[in-house]
Amino acid sequence: MASDMIPGVKHTIAVASGKGGVGKSTVSVNLAVTLAQAGASVGLMDADAYGPNVPGMMGIQETPESRGQRLIPVERFGVKVISTAFFVKPDQPIIWRGPMLHSLMQQFLRDVEWGTLDYLVIDMPPGTGDVQLTLAQLIPLSGAVVVTTPQAVALSDVVRAVAMFQKVNVPVLGVVENMQTFQCSHCHQQTEIFSRGGALRLAEQFGVPVLGSVPLVPRICTEADQGRPIVIADPESAVAAVFRQIAGAVTARIQALEATASSHTVA
Repeated sequence: MASDMIPGVKHTIAVASGKGGVGKSTVSVNLAVTLAQAGASVGLMDADAYGPNVPGMMGIQETPESRGQRLIPVERFGVKVISTAFFVKPDQPIIWRGPMLHSLMQQFLRDVEWGTLDYLVIDMPPGTGDVQLTLAQLIPLSGAVVVTTPQAVALSDVVRAVAMFQKVNVPVLGVVENMQTFQCSHCHQQTEIFSRGGALRLAEQFGVPVLGSVPLVPRICTEADQGRPIVIADPESAVAAVFRQIAGAVTARIQALEATASSHTVA
């Protein structure tokens, strides 16, 4: 259960990465929409204050309405969405220090009318900074999904992200390996543009599973630019099936962790 700050939210899932450019927001958006397609009530909190891309990737043009002192999240594809992008101009730089980010995260939790949710997916900023620590302190995160590419540089940064979550007692649900291979849109041939097996070695190092491996398919990018997650634009595609696999693995991991916690409480 989440804290009193978001009493109607059952589970909170942080989607994180050690560095930018690995497709973390793509995973966040498609995970949230896939969970909603499976019948769950889902919210998506864009906590990446410096690069709030979620509204654009969800095709959201409108801004949240208010009810008294509370914000009503914008709903799209069955997902309730809140983002910094709703409150700044597209060309406005976001130059905020730690205390301002802390206040923003509090507002996104306390002052948003999330209602009753099965899952609140939180798209984290890259790295291991103020936002990650603030959220870990404000609410009990159910777990973290860590996104990486097979590239060695990305993996070295992800090690720090995993270690950070373990240090603040947030369970790591597993690793998503993005851009595992490049899939040609014409011949559909798979090409490995990075080294192989990095995510598996990382998962074994920390004792967590690989939740899924997402190929680099050009249509994921083109559809996101049009505001359509790939699981909406092409639900029968192989890559949409990968996101369904990831969503199923995430929910199974959360249920397993809950069962383990319950058995320890009874004991």
